[in-house]
Amino acid sequence: MATRRILVTSALPYANGPLHLGHMVEQIQTDIWVRFQKLRGHECHYVCASDAHGTPIMLKAEQEGISPEALIERVQAAHRADSGGFLVGFDNFHTTHSPENRHYTELFYERLLAAGYIARRPIQQAYDPVKNLFLPDRYIKGGCPRCSAADQYGDSCEACGATYGPTDLKNPVSVLSGATPVTRESEHFFFRLGAFEQMLREWTAGASVQPEIANKLNEWFEQGLQDWDISRDAPYFGFEIPREPGKYFYVWLEAPIGYMASAQDYCNRTGLSFDDFWKVDSSAELHHFIGKDIAYFHTLFWPAMLHGAGYRRPTAVHCHGFLTVNGQKMSKSRGTFVMARTYLEHLDPEYFRYYIAGKLGPAVEDIDLNLEDFVLRVNADLVGKVVNIASRCAGFIGKRFEGRLGGADAALVAELSAAADAVAAHYEQREYAKAMRVVMGLADRANQYIDQEKPWQLAKDPAQESRVQAVCSTGIELFRILMTYLKPVLPAMAIRAEAFLQTTLTWGGLSAPLGAHTVANFTPLMNRVDMDKVNAMIEASKSNTVPAAVAAPAAVPASPALPIAPEISIDDFAKIDLRVARVAAAAHVEGADKLIQLTLDLGDGERNVFAGIKSAYAPEALVGRLVVVVANLAPRKMRFGVSQGMVLAAGPGGKEIFLLEPDSGAQPGMQVK
Repeated sequence: MATRRILVTSALPYANGPLHLGHMVEQIQTDIWVRFQKLRGHECHYVCASDAHGTPIMLKAEQEGISPEALIERVQAAHRADSGGFLVGFDNFHTTHSPENRHYTELFYERLLAAGYIARRPIQQAYDPVKNLFLPDRYIKGGCPRCSAADQYGDSCEACGATYGPTDLKNPVSVLSGATPVTRESEHFFFRLGAFEQMLREWTAGASVQPEIANKLNEWFEQGLQDWDISRDAPYFGFEIPREPGKYFYVWLEAPIGYMASAQDYCNRTGLSFDDFWKVDSSAELHHFIGKDIAYFHTLFWPAMLHGAGYRRPTAVHCHGFLTVNGQKMSKSRGTFVMARTYLEHLDPEYFRYYIAGKLGPAVEDIDLNLEDFVLRVNADLVGKVVNIASRCAGFIGKRFEGRLGGADAALVAELSAAADAVAAHYEQREYAKAMRVVMGLADRANQYIDQEKPWQLAKDPAQESRVQAVCSTGIELFRILMTYLKPVLPAMAIRAEAFLQTTLTWGGLSAPLGAHTVANFTPLMNRVDMDKVNAMIEASKSNTVPAAVAAPAAVPASPALPIAPEISIDDFAKIDLRVARVAAAAHVEGADKLIQLTLDLGDGERNVFAGIKSAYAPEALVGRLVVVVANLAPRKMRFGVSQGMVLAAGPGGKEIFLLEPDSGAQPGMQVK
């Protein structure tokens, strides 16, 4: 496999506010792809930056009584921390307010100007008579000139996708003051986008954009490509246009150039060649990951600017949809507009990374975060399937064989490692959801193997000692393969797994078993998602707080005596089927204070039962013990798994819980009368 050289970017977060989970979807999608490429042995670099210019930043800094530079420095530090908290591994995170960005912005302008791609002419522009400044497009709202949708911004319609100028809006108002803007004339500079129509048609007809985006671009081509206003009037926070006092580069001209600026800063630090990635005949790949709302800028303006200034065009622009929560737009009142920092204060970032990976594909579709499904899927897949494989096998290997692995089932190991090409193809095409389905199917296969071999039963027979080692070694080998597949999604868990396995997980090592190898003592790799913590995160995200006058609860009355349950007849009681069972295995339940997970042998098969007896019994003391079980109790779905019966015990609680014991000589499966 030839080594590829790849430069990757995600959209630059705007430096006037904190990141939310929608931002993290994009950065995580990008980070997974980059980590996968690196895991495959390719040279892949991920650069990004703060988008640090524009009127919004100027106004926010003014509101806070600080300089724009102080604002963007503070916000950038918070962005770095939040992205790092979600394990996003930027190789470089720069800022558009930098010497590198000024250099390339002016270079683009001079080259485009010299080539005849810059025009200048007077325009009629919206002016706020109260704030005494020309209004940016996003500071004017009104009706869409095409579809008449209300409350649309001054540059594009979120309802029909039309693009236009702010003076085209119906019944416009200033977002800043509420005043009706007045029209004033000002000379502006324009990029002649229409001069690149043929080139753009050819570029977008290939594999550089997704089919949905190509269809949208065809609509824009049919409308005719309009000249693009690339200048703004003072007061404005940004780079002043050379030789044009009081005129500034529009933030959207120099924001994508910020990719190049960050790359240049990175090359300065590392010794890489900038030209190797940006020259016209570069053999390197250039990939942009963005939201669908900024596709117009990245698939028309940006490639046209690059081409006109003598640089290469992107290999591909990958657009994703928006994040919804519980099927609806994120809402502050419902607590579903969750900031990245709020999430990190309550939950493990890898829960979100895995759940989003399980939703993402290559299409431009919205991604829904269903919170109940989030809890169930993470607990079932990561804890109940993947981690469970290691935890079921590691105890035997550690206690009986001092951590030494034995001969594994070569055929089964080969079966799981043979999926490498399929998993790689899914990652490459950003089909993360398909990749996760393949991996979880393999995890099911591994757990079925362990269930069939039953090492906990084999361990009772001294003659089966070597078989126990082989079965558990196979389980750990399968866990190694699964964690290698998941490493781009779960980088922190992969590090913990590598510490346990005492090896580095590499794609090239998938088909190379550990063999006669010693693993470390096993420690929990991931805890279950606690729904209480999810609810606490939602509460912390709500913007509508309870008024102080009603915030304090009324006095709580003393608890009444517990009511007696409804009567049952002797016929109801006779339906209960009590059976003897032997405890084949017992384990602590991560995240549960009272529960022990029991694997019970009823003579005709095994059942999984959760019992609230942790305060009185240690799991290891229960293995081999006979207990009495309600065998015909309907299975109950709990957040830790499905409980398939009930173990009978009595007592006031705490350490005084006493398991019912069957008569001497009882055997698993015998009925208790």
